[in-house]
Parts: sequence; C-alpha cells; structure tokens
Amino acid sequence: MHIEKHILDQVNEWLTPTFDNDTQEAIKEMMTSSPKELEESFYKNLEFGTGGMRGVMGVGTNRINKYTLGKNTQGLSNYMHKVFPRKKLKVVIAYDCRHNSNTLAKVVADVFSANDIQVYLFSDLRPTPELSFALKHLGCQAGIVLTASHNPPEYNGYKVYWEDGGQLVPPQDGEIIKLIEDLKYDEIKFQANENLIKYIDKEIDDAFVKSSIENASFDTPASAKDNLNIVFTSLHGTSIKSVPQTLEQAGYKNVHIVPEQAEPNGDFPTVKSPNPEEPEALTMALALADKLSADIVIGTDPDCDRLGVAVRNNEGKMTLLNGNQTMVLMTAFLLEQWKKQGKINGKQFVGSTIVSTPMMLALADGYGVECKVGLTGFKWIAKMIKDFPELQFIGGGEESFGFMVGDAVRDKDAVAATLLI
Repeated sequence: MHIEKHILDQVNEWLTPTFDNDTQEAIKEMMTSSPKELEESFYKNLEFGTGGMRGVMGVGTNRINKYTLGKNTQGLSNYMHKVFPRKKLKVVIAYDCRHNSNTLAKVVADVFSANDIQVYLFSDLRPTPELSFALKHLGCQAGIVLTASHNPPEYNGYKVYWEDGGQLVPPQDGEIIKLIEDLKYDEIKFQANENLIKYIDKEIDDAFVKSSIENASFDTPASAKDNLNIVFTSLHGTSIKSVPQTLEQAGYKNVHIVPEQAEPNGDFPTVKSPNPEEPEALTMALALADKLSADIVIGTDPDCDRLGVAVRNNEGKMTLLNGNQTMVLMTAFLLEQWKKQGKINGKQFVGSTIVSTPMMLALADGYGVECKVGLTGFKWIAKMIKDFPELQFIGGGEESFGFMVGDAVRDKDAVAATLLI
C-alpha cells in the first residue's frame, strides 16, 4: 500500500524520543499490520474547532490522545499567560464516563500545572453544566471538560470554556487555535507540579445543587411533588451524579431510576446511541413508566447537558416531546413565574437560535420580554448574557433538546432543566 510522504513524515516524528515507548510500539504495529489505520491516524491533524476537539481515541495526529490534548492545553496555557499577564491563573477540569476520560483529564491537569496554573480537578466524573458552574464559582479563567457527548464509545473530546462560564467564541477561539497550530510536540510541558492540582467534589457538588434549585424550583406545593410519579434514566452517563440528588433536595420523592442504565459506562451497553433525541434511547425508561404508571419520563445524554422528555397524552399513552416543545413549555413557565413575582420590567430577555421555533419570539412578546436569536449553539446564548449585562437573562434554549435556566450555568443544563420540566 502506498503511503503519502507527508503521512510518513508525521509517522517518523512520532517515532522520536518525544513520544513514549507505548505510542511508538503502537505505531510500529500499525505499520506492519494495519497500514490503512496508520494512514487514517496520521493523514491530517485533528482539528481544534470553535468549541474544542472531538474524535476517535488512539495514537496519531488525527486521534484523541495525550499528545494532541497536551498540545491543546499547552497552547491554551500560553494564551492565558498572554491575556492575563498579572493574574494568578486558575482552571477547572471535569470529565465524563467515557473510556480514558479520567487519565486524559489528569494529563491535561499536569500540563496546566507545569505552566504554573492552579488546577481544580474533579475527583470523579461530573456533568458538563457543573463544570460551567464551577468555573465561575471558583473564579477561574478557563475550564475544560473531557467529553464527546452522545458520540460512539470510541470517541472522546475536549471542550473549552472561558471565564464567563460559556464556551469559546470569537476572537478567543481563532487566537487560541493559531497558538496551538504553531506549537511543536516537544514544547509540551508534561511534568506536573502536583502542588498546583487540587481535587474537588462534594463542596462544589453541594453549591451546584443549591444553585440549580434556587434557579429552577418554584413554589410547587408539596402535595404536587409527592403525587408526581417520575421515571429517570441517566443513559449510563454523568447525570446520575447530580439529577437524583437535585430532585430529592427539591422535594420530589417519587423518583424511579432505570436500574440497568444507572451505572456510568462508556460502552453504553443498553442503547444503540445514548442520545435522548432518539426515541430508542428511552425505550427502557418508557417501559418502566408504563409498569409504574409514571406521569413523566426524563432521560439525559452522557454529559448531562441535554434531556429527552415523555409525558402522557389525553389517551394516557406516553408521548415523546421534541426539543422545540420542551423549550416552549419551559420558557412559558419561566415567564409566567417571573410575571407572578412582578419581576418583568422590560429589562429581561430570553434566548434562542436560528434553528429553533419562531414561537419563542411570539411567546416572549406576549410577556413584554425581548427574545434574542443567535447562531446555532448555546455559546451564542452565553455570549448574549455577556454582551448585555444591563439585561437579566430569564432562560432559553434550542431545538436540540437543550435549555438554560438563568445565568448560573452558561451552557445547556439538563440538571436545572429536569427540575424545571
């Protein structure tokens, strides 16, 4: 099989002492037994896009591994020192249930610490919205979460959040990408300063749950909470760390967790895809709901930023709602609550995106509230909050089954949305 020269040049670089023995041996094995895989692994650099990086795990420039993530982190470290020259820099790192997420998260922490940056590293997997919350709560300049959302099990990813708690937007994204692309692998500092790595867990968990309840729980009577029969599934993901605890502390006692899907597992063994947009993903939850005569089914994706919802229709059958429907329902409820509390005075807004239903515009107008519409993705809604500090953000979402409640979390948040729905 003929292999292009530029691919061989990349391969030969990865066979130098800059790369560890395990990596070099894996490359040599591919050279003899899997030249097609070798070509796929090295024919290009895995791109660091506007929200980070996502791809298949393995060795090579086109794969997620300690070197490609290390290069990202070194570039981001250099950028942080450049734009915050006199600050004591801090980052927070979270990771999901995927294979190698915990070890890759530690590599990322090592590189930050080697660059004299204080690191707060979650001691175990956590939901992505908790990362956004923790970033602001701890006063960090940046945050990283290792996740590939609902992609197949062989994938992982690296998402970057900025000091406002939202994902990167221009011009920061382009400036960081340029620094990363200009780096050489031998410039990565892998030698950790363990004194700068602090593990975090319960204290941040408690603050996150408290904030979620404050933002998304209203004066629902205790009798209504007691009578609501809920089936919940985490689809083998991180929400098992937060959603049941949040519901319990908010006073919802009748919560039934799908047991076969409660254990975090990066293979997602009980579903074809752990994507709550797909009806198949909620099959087991719907079956349990029928068995228990539940009123509502809620399922979250692996990093707990999106949720699927099913409720009973007029004939008593469970019906899946789409993302636009849940978004409109939650926004209408929030607006009505703000109106009852006398908090609407023309200095508030809700957010949506160009791919979502125009009903959001009419709904907001009915309450005398502006609806700002941005490009696809929640980073643009987060940017609205940053760009209009004189306005209060009530909530908002997108048809992709994500929703934001208030501004404590600056990304789609299935913990608060579960409580709200």
